[in-house]
Amino acid sequence: TARHDAVAWGYARAASRLGVDIIQNCEIRDFIIENGRCRGVVTSRGAIRAERTGMAVAGHSSVLAAKAGFRLPVNSYALQACVSEPVKPIIDTVVISPDTGVYVSQSDKGELVIGGALDRIPSYGQRGNLPVLEGVIAGMLEMFPIFGQLKMMRQWAGIVDVVPDSSPIIGESPLPGLFLNCGWGTGGFKAIPAGGTLLAHLLATGRHHDISRPFDLDRFARGRLIDEAAGSGIAH
Repeated sequence: TARHDAVAWGYARAASRLGVDIIQNCEIRDFIIENGRCRGVVTSRGAIRAERTGMAVAGHSSVLAAKAGFRLPVNSYALQACVSEPVKPIIDTVVISPDTGVYVSQSDKGELVIGGALDRIPSYGQRGNLPVLEGVIAGMLEMFPIFGQLKMMRQWAGIVDVVPDSSPIIGESPLPGLFLNCGWGTGGFKAIPAGGTLLAHLLATGRHHDISRPFDLDRFARGRLIDEAAGSGIAH
């Protein structure tokens, strides 16, 4: 949404001022692996070498993990949303129905931003799935029948990464030198301040922060899952 875009660009500008190089439209095609350790990435614009590499690619975590030679306990799903024609200000907050998972908010341009629960069929289809969209619209009309008069302008789907225990994976990957920050599902945007700080600590020191240690990938082998599905207050 417009608010999300504004916050993302705020982070980007602050990072740029601190000396971070942000390269857009630059595809990661492979990893540089030397003596069993990740030494950087091969991109569509050339190679970038680094002592430590962070992977924070949300719904495409499994795709890049496969390129690095390991598997992740991650399923990728499409999360759909749609936007109505602009109307005069009528909602000044986010309204969500716990029964249906449908939410509605209004952008600064007057558009109603409408979304709902995940499409539970694993997919990378960013066009979304019409039956799921119909369910979202039906849930919205239960809350606001008058919105049935509105015209929809566009719809899309974003790909999210869901882990069996609904908690993120933060830590070094099975490929030494490559560090993970994934599995946030639909909560990643809200978790950026904490998740980014913990990943930065890992990349700077090569060691876990006390907070990130329980979220290491090895919890699935140790049976120390962190089930936050209910605590997150969402159905997905």
